[in-house]
Amino acid sequence: MAYTIFTPLVGATPIAVSDTVKRHAIGTIVEAIDPVYGLGEFIYLNGVASTVVGDVVVYDQFNGTTALAAHLSRGPVAVAMSANVAGQFGWYQISGAAVPAVAGAVVAGSLVYATSTAGSLDDAVVATDKIDGAVWTVAASGAGQGTAVAQLDRPALNGNG
Repeated sequence: MAYTIFTPLVGATPIAVSDTVKRHAIGTIVEAIDPVYGLGEFIYLNGVASTVVGDVVVYDQFNGTTALAAHLSRGPVAVAMSANVAGQFGWYQISGAAVPAVAGAVVAGSLVYATSTAGSLDDAVVATDKIDGAVWTVAASGAGQGTAVAQLDRPALNGNG
C-alpha cells in the first residue's frame, strides 16, 4: 500500500511510517489515496507494544492511546499502517478499503468480528464482538495479513453481536 496524503498538513509524516517523535497533534485525521485501495481516512495515534502492520486497535481519541483489539474490547477501531510500537507515533486507518490482520478464512460480504487473538479479525460470530462500521469485501483463504480487505466507515466495538 502506497498511500499519499492529500489533506493539507505541513510536514506530513508518510502513512506507512512510525516515528519516535510526535510530528502531529494526536487525533489528527487526514485523507490519503492509494492506486489500488483508493481513498481512505487515517488518524494519528500513539503506538502500543507488539503492533505490526495490519494489527487492529481500539483507541481513545482524547489521549491517543491504543490497545490491540480483542474479544470484549470496546471503543473506536483502527488498522495500523506501520509497526507502530510503544513509544512511537503513527497513522491508523479508520475509513476506506483496509487490509487488517485476519485470524482465519473470511467470506466477502460477511460482518467483521474481533477475535481472542489480539489485533486480528474474523467473520466468525462472537457475541458482543461485532465491529460496527465494517464489512469484509474481499475474501481470505486463510490466516495472514494482506489476504482480506474490509471496508471501514469509522468502525467501533460497541458490544453488539
